[in-house]
Amino acid sequence: MRGTTDTVPASSAVLTIPNVISAARIAAIPLFCWLTARPDTRLAGIALFAIVVGTDWLDGYVARRLAQVSELGRILDPVADRLAIAAGILTFAIVGIFPFWAALLVLVRDVAVLLGGATLLWSRNLRVDVRGIGKVATFSLMLAITWIAWGNAGGPLGDVLLAAGWLAFAIGIVEYYVATGIYAIDIRDAMASRGVLEE
Repeated sequence: MRGTTDTVPASSAVLTIPNVISAARIAAIPLFCWLTARPDTRLAGIALFAIVVGTDWLDGYVARRLAQVSELGRILDPVADRLAIAAGILTFAIVGIFPFWAALLVLVRDVAVLLGGATLLWSRNLRVDVRGIGKVATFSLMLAITWIAWGNAGGPLGDVLLAAGWLAFAIGIVEYYVATGIYAIDIRDAMASRGVLEE
């Protein structure tokens, strides 16, 4: 989706069902990190991580379905996604079931996008909507991270999921950085439309 504003108007409401879902997903992050850090509950931790990142669409869907789109939700939803992925891959890397170099490829891009988005939002009151390729890339990486960690942790069908995970990672990481380039163009266009570039 292209543009600087969403088609659904956002309210200033805080206590909404979508925001509660986003908050619950964030609250689950320490739990799956703790479970993953323990050898006897590692697979349960990976499974919980998969649930948290796999429901990244849920809060946005509920917000649109119930007409509860809010300004807080527009921030909370992507923050929950990025925090869950970052916490997951860092935990997986620390316990040795996901390589640090692969984690860095994801984290460096996420930090850059978050900082750029936050700067635009607070200093220029500009937003750039999520693109389809960004959603596909995130989904591919969520699958990849889960499958790689599961395979390296010795879970059922581990060898199959490990191979599939690396294939998904290769595809997803390329899409991730292509999406970043497209977002950079969208930011430039958004700033030009507001006359920021001519200031």
